[in-house]
Amino acid sequence: MMKENLIKIYERSFIDNWELPALTDYNTGESLTYGDFARNVAELHLLFKSIGVNPGDRIALIGKNTPNWVTVFMGTITYGAVIVPILQEFNPADAQHIINHSEATMLFISKSIWENLEFDKMPRVRAAFQLENMTLLSENDSENVSAASASLKDAFNTQYSKGFYRNDIHYAEVPNDALVEINYTSGTTGFSKGVMLTANNLAGNIVYGINSGLHFRGSRDLAFLPLAHAFGCAFDMLTPLAVGGHITLLGRIPSPKILVKAMADVKPNVVFTVPLVLEKIYSKMIVPMISKGALRWALAVPYLDKRIYSQIRNKLIEAFGGEFEEVIVGGAPFNAEVEDFLYKIKFPFTVGYGMTECGPLVSHTPWREFVPHSAGRILPGIMECKILSDDPENIPGEICVRGENVMQGYFHNSEATDKVLHEDGWLHTGDMGTLNADGTLFIRGRLKTMLLSSSGQNIYPEEIEAKLNNMLYVSESLVVMREGKLVALVYPDYDAMDQMEVTRDKLPGLMEDIRNELNKLVAPYERIAKIQLMATEFDKTPKRSIKRYLYSN
Repeated sequence: MMKENLIKIYERSFIDNWELPALTDYNTGESLTYGDFARNVAELHLLFKSIGVNPGDRIALIGKNTPNWVTVFMGTITYGAVIVPILQEFNPADAQHIINHSEATMLFISKSIWENLEFDKMPRVRAAFQLENMTLLSENDSENVSAASASLKDAFNTQYSKGFYRNDIHYAEVPNDALVEINYTSGTTGFSKGVMLTANNLAGNIVYGINSGLHFRGSRDLAFLPLAHAFGCAFDMLTPLAVGGHITLLGRIPSPKILVKAMADVKPNVVFTVPLVLEKIYSKMIVPMISKGALRWALAVPYLDKRIYSQIRNKLIEAFGGEFEEVIVGGAPFNAEVEDFLYKIKFPFTVGYGMTECGPLVSHTPWREFVPHSAGRILPGIMECKILSDDPENIPGEICVRGENVMQGYFHNSEATDKVLHEDGWLHTGDMGTLNADGTLFIRGRLKTMLLSSSGQNIYPEEIEAKLNNMLYVSESLVVMREGKLVALVYPDYDAMDQMEVTRDKLPGLMEDIRNELNKLVAPYERIAKIQLMATEFDKTPKRSIKRYLYSN
């Protein structure tokens, strides 16, 4: 158990950093100091108390990243209730199912999402509030929430008649072993499961973030990952709020153009991102640049290549605001070609590994110590790891982890819990990898997606797909086993075809050339027998991972 209590961390931080900026909405320019933010949290606590919300009650939250989203999250856990953050990318039926499955009694939701839900089919929800302005959307006929909501301002002014000050901050006594969050995964193997995270699980992540200096008092953070996802939640919100950092909430889809502009404005001190962002920048900005005739020739000249790579590195650093210590990549496998290029030009990035079930962090290494193609070192003093293999350093086996960050289990799903979480505390991640003696972890792929060749060789389709996705005219791919042979399902890159003036009738021949080129890059037992073209993009989870189970047969 962590010695630092999660809720007390925030009680101290809000008091100590009262006058500093806490939250800024990038789109509206609205800013809150820690004092303003603490006042909004106190107002929410008063609402909860007046309508009879009890400690342990579940409160669902769904919408884009805004100051009100952060207020509801922090207001819930510091009250002693349990937050249920839901990715706004879930379709309405799944979101409604999660609200009901979590047994949420209150709902804070964006108006646009609310319009697609049916309140009468969420019988446990006593009231729903619009996230944009915190006004009441609907309440159960037997409730009287509207009266308490309408009189909230007056009640607050009465309770704090002399004003609300830092010495008025007193939060619930929540032990670290208490449940504080249920986070529903956006898994690729079927319907999502409710991961039960304790105050200790979150504290393990936050204390590591604090001790690593990822955030510090007055540091700047641009939150563009969804805060409803464990990665963004822990390191774009919880950690900076614990130390007095200033969070700017992007609140929109982070296209490269929007992101570069926001980075230039905010100049973050650390950047948390998923591989897709860097891969898009690489494919859209860098590859066209280094593929041009003169520059391509120059890169083959010793010493001249170093100068060019240095210029590219400087441009990339400037694109991310120019003042960050490192870019931390996580949330999905990183394309090896992109990783190799960034490492070659000495771009300050590192790759971590985690999962929702660990809230999320398992491993991380500062960029100066990062080993290419690894996922960093297992968090010292917080997590431990073992590989189910006779030779863990050389032969991949399932990755199992144990420690402060490991969840309680899946909400109302003991069968699924028992499959992955054993009595001795080891969590079976379902990922395959190897582990060096110094604790450096290397991920090979998912246990469930691993394929077996006719000669008994283990095949990790993600590794083949990474090579295939780097090839011209391939947008995305999936490698499956059909009748004992490997088949690559490919959705073509029609934008690239249009730019190169390639007509659709040329696709079969192009794909055969790509298949032959790919087979030169992989082991003999990994060679693709056939490429099958997909008419539409693959179905994906809210996290944009392909739902493999839909294409496995």
